[in-house]
Amino acid sequence: MKSLLKSVINLLFPKVCYACSNYLSDNEATICINCRHDLPVTEFHFNDDDTVKKVLRGRAKIEHATALFRFEKKGPVQQLIHGLKYRGYEPIGELLGDWLGGELSEVEAYQTIDMVIPVPMHPKKLKKRGYNQVAKFGQQIAKALHAEYVDDVLVKISNTKSQTTKGRLARWNNSNEIFAVKNIIKIENKHVLLVDDIITTGATLEACSSALSQAKVIKISIATMAIA
Repeated sequence: MKSLLKSVINLLFPKVCYACSNYLSDNEATICINCRHDLPVTEFHFNDDDTVKKVLRGRAKIEHATALFRFEKKGPVQQLIHGLKYRGYEPIGELLGDWLGGELSEVEAYQTIDMVIPVPMHPKKLKKRGYNQVAKFGQQIAKALHAEYVDDVLVKISNTKSQTTKGRLARWNNSNEIFAVKNIIKIENKHVLLVDDIITTGATLEACSSALSQAKVIKISIATMAIA
């Protein structure tokens, strides 16, 4: 009876893939099987690849760094991230967090993570959007790593405009984002994983790392949904 009801609901209100917009079958959720197989995964963490770490070299002391996907303009990853950020498709964050979290749990370098911290939004922007797009992503990674998810330590105290439509140089020039740390004792002597949606110039993650580095004996690693 339940399966019949589900089929009727899907017929009346068909669900579509958040990456390609094709209809999902009954055994698919969030993205279709074809897109899942075709998404440009990096596997940096499996191959000890320091591509992400190189972005911040000389600017922040990072233990380990990885990204789940490579970002391509007008590609499926852009569709996913834009859907998550601007259309309220929060299941995308949960899916990607489960995906990357499951992979990181198999990598020794990430098994020492004590807590996962999301790049925060300014309170005004958070109130307007209603959610932080990296919250569910970070929560699922924390769950997979048996780590604590902490969102009351790193705060954003300057409100910058969205950088989605800006070029790389413009993003760099607009990188004067200011972050601060509260409850600093929570992160002392901890290995934290800082998570964000996408890394381009690395300016945001550099600023966040700088703020977190005020804590004593802290180790910082990074994980993002994508790298541009």
